[in-house]
Amino acid sequence: MQLRENLEFQRKSDNFKKKVNNIHIETLGCRLNQIESEAAAQYFLQSDFTVTMSPTNALQEENEDTALCILNTCTVTQKAEQKARRIIRLILKKYPRALLIVTGCYAQMSPKEIAEIDERIFVLPGQLKSRITAVPELLNAELQKDKWIISEFKDLLEKEIKSKKQDKSDVPENSFKLSATSFIAHSRASLKIQDGCNSNCSYCAIHMARGKSVSVDFNTALERVQELENKGYDEVVLTTVNISQYKGEFNGKYFNFAKLLKYLLQNTEKINFRISSLYPQIVDDDFCNVIADKRVRPFFHISVQSGSNKILQLMNRNYEADEVLQACEKIRKVKENPFIACDIITGFPGETDEDFAQTMDLCKKCGFVWVHAFPFSERPGTVAVTLKNKVPQSISGKRAASLTEWAIKQKINYIEENKGKKLSAIIESIRNPTVRALNGKTNNYHGMTENFIHCEIITDNKVEINKEVQIEITEVLEDRIIKGGEIEARAKIIL
Repeated sequence: MQLRENLEFQRKSDNFKKKVNNIHIETLGCRLNQIESEAAAQYFLQSDFTVTMSPTNALQEENEDTALCILNTCTVTQKAEQKARRIIRLILKKYPRALLIVTGCYAQMSPKEIAEIDERIFVLPGQLKSRITAVPELLNAELQKDKWIISEFKDLLEKEIKSKKQDKSDVPENSFKLSATSFIAHSRASLKIQDGCNSNCSYCAIHMARGKSVSVDFNTALERVQELENKGYDEVVLTTVNISQYKGEFNGKYFNFAKLLKYLLQNTEKINFRISSLYPQIVDDDFCNVIADKRVRPFFHISVQSGSNKILQLMNRNYEADEVLQACEKIRKVKENPFIACDIITGFPGETDEDFAQTMDLCKKCGFVWVHAFPFSERPGTVAVTLKNKVPQSISGKRAASLTEWAIKQKINYIEENKGKKLSAIIESIRNPTVRALNGKTNNYHGMTENFIHCEIITDNKVEINKEVQIEITEVLEDRIIKGGEIEARAKIIL
């Protein structure tokens, strides 16, 4: 009986070895994580693997022909970590013969907690994420052996990947090695230009997870943008952890983000630029002069966190509420009809009703189109954990909900104001139609306008993905906006 079982395992192992060429990569969290995962995917594709990047779901069948899964994690909140643990267990269940590499910020901060979930997990700290680029060659060699033994491959990764000393302590290693110029899971191109953070905001663990700030140099950034432009991309999202800390080298000197953006605009022909997130203090005259260019999209997401100067000080933010308002006013002077959004943390220790009222007042004065509001979440190792006057979750949750309710109305009004206008939009992806055979038109697309309105476009014409088209919004989908759906409006293509 034992012999039969051994033979059966050998047969399955041989079949597995012959059939396997798929790698599954899944991403949680920020756009930087998404870019890094896309870049990792390209390394596996170059080594003749196929790659899947769709989120694992409970209804899908088990996949026994995948040898390796990679999960890129987030640690920004407790909920983010809870989600990561849930996804880890789901991946292990749906890919029963795969080793799971868990990397990213959560892996950097809580490696032991993750490793204890299952023996099939290999934890790669987020600051060493670039070492994933060496995995395809090692995996190819391992799959040529007579048997696929997960524990042996895990030991090999420990020896060849993880055990080697980090180049510099607390600095993301070879951060810009994971930079993609081709994309599987995203239609629009993104380019990481800065990583890490030198700030010490009292609520945030990202500076511990990502390490100290590093920036890509001007010429490397330009080469990658030009490559994207030559491949036919009409837009690129410039992505950072902290844009205000960008210091890129050019001819032996170091310059800020505004100088980089000006340089990229001067040395490209038609590709458009979108800024992923910014801090209010970066919005000075130089910055505004550069973003006035028509190729800079009129979408800006400002990291605000609070409208109370008292709370901003407790958060260790180096600006005051008035600077946020001034930043919004400056942007509106140089960009017509911009979509300006922000982040807000509610229920920070010490936040009173008056403090929250100041936050709501600031949001109204700034006229934010959208507010990403979320309750304060304690992060181990941060100063905020030690602060007194904790705010109950019930109160912080209600405050976040009230901001979101206001923001929903803002977004609906903003899209209504854009109805009938001629807008540029990037065709992101083909979607399953929610309205079938509308007026005989059956081609359904997802487009994102220059000012960040997600539209459903139904047409009888074929439209090329990643390309810019002219559209007109015809309907605001209020129910979807209220429910948090991605698609917010319907639009038609203007020929």
